[in-house]
Amino acid sequence: MRQPAFWSLALAEITDPDFTHVAIGVLPAHATADPAAWARALLSRDALPRWIAGLLYLHGIALRAAGRSARCDRFRLGRVEGDEALISLDGRRLDLRVGVGVDEDRALVRVVTAGRIKGGRAWSWPVRSVLPILVRRMIDRSRRDLSGVTR
Repeated sequence: MRQPAFWSLALAEITDPDFTHVAIGVLPAHATADPAAWARALLSRDALPRWIAGLLYLHGIALRAAGRSARCDRFRLGRVEGDEALISLDGRRLDLRVGVGVDEDRALVRVVTAGRIKGGRAWSWPVRSVLPILVRRMIDRSRRDLSGVTR
């Protein structure tokens, strides 16, 4: 039996994170074990809580009103290695890496987040406090979507 070990592409990309978070969910019985599919499901607008999607929508409107383009592709699926896919965001104030791994043998889905705050750290408290709630809800929604279970 192999011994449990912990590593993530997110921690390989940001070796000195200002914050980290790990969430684990149960892989539904008939869901795919493809980490890229799980990463895409986590990134979908449907997986976001409505209040976060609303804030992102309003942010896009504000950017367009200021004459700046609102990029819809801020999060991008990076590489996939083994049982983990990497999601990257390089922003003006935040660099974020999210490793989405699927352990089919143990029927687990793990989401490892590593972030680096650039500039002022005053707004890092809201990011750190909301992140666990946000990731948990996104995993739960993705579990429902990928398992084919209807609400």
